Amino acid sequence: MNWLRILSAGMLTTVQDLGRFGWAHHGVSASGAADPLALRAGNLLVGNAENAAALEMTLVGAEFAFEQDAIIALTGSDFGAGLPLWRPVEIAARQSLRCGASQSGARAYLCIRGGIAAPKSMGSASVHVMTGVGGRPLRKGDVLAVGNDAVRRPRSAANFPQRWQPRTLLRATPGPQAAWFAGELFGADYCVAEESNRMGLRLRGPSIPSPAGQMITEGVALGAVQVPPDGQPIVLFVEHQTTGGYPKPANVISADFWKLGQLRPRDTVRFESVTIEQALDLLREQEEWLYSL
Repeated sequence: MNWLRILSAGMLTTVQDLGRFGWAHHGVSASGAADPLALRAGNLLVGNAENAAALEMTLVGAEFAFEQDAIIALTGSDFGAGLPLWRPVEIAARQSLRCGASQSGARAYLCIRGGIAAPKSMGSASVHVMTGVGGRPLRKGDVLAVGNDAVRRPRSAANFPQRWQPRTLLRATPGPQAAWFAGELFGADYCVAEESNRMGLRLRGPSIPSPAGQMITEGVALGAVQVPPDGQPIVLFVEHQTTGGYPKPANVISADFWKLGQLRPRDTVRFESVTIEQALDLLREQEEWLYSL
């Protein structure tokens, strides 16, 4: 069996796949890759099933040693590893790979042909950082087994679109309480706050008047934009709570979920309203790009 050794764990490096679904009624959100498009593309490039477990690095990358020859792909943001991004790369046995601080965006993914053979909890190998479901972040000295999730030959380099930008446009459809608001969310710049985490992205900017009165707690979804009493929006992220009682004027569209995963503290975002039909068209275009790999 092929092994991968962690020489340095970086700031927050975890095993992630596309998450665990069907457990929200038990209070467990899906978790999974913060930038699912980068993880899926990386797996397809090395010939894995797109849901194979890979390593997600946040802001500061890790250093790895490969026990045997391997084929890898680095996707997501540029962490200064000195290797080409978005293409399969051959790594020789005993070679090490060092990823530094992020040079653009928040997260990078190391996908290895065969995937990471991590144990699954509730059907997923993803580490849910806030609860500990699925394990813990990696530490120096950890050793991971490479699995057997390769399903086809590696692909060529991806012709990927422009990724991270310091000022990000988040497209959103109306939320369940959109009628309670006068559209104040759209057209203003918001800054990603330092206290943001995998549970929610807290934004700072013009205060949005939150309607008076108490709301009955209801189920919430990834990308939902909540407005608490202080009027500062919160975008629910991959480890969001499964219910909430704050009104939601909008929901970030599925095609822009990857953008949420690449936001860094102090980045600027602006929301743009789109229709459900436009959101579906944008998602279809993204899927066509992905399956062209």
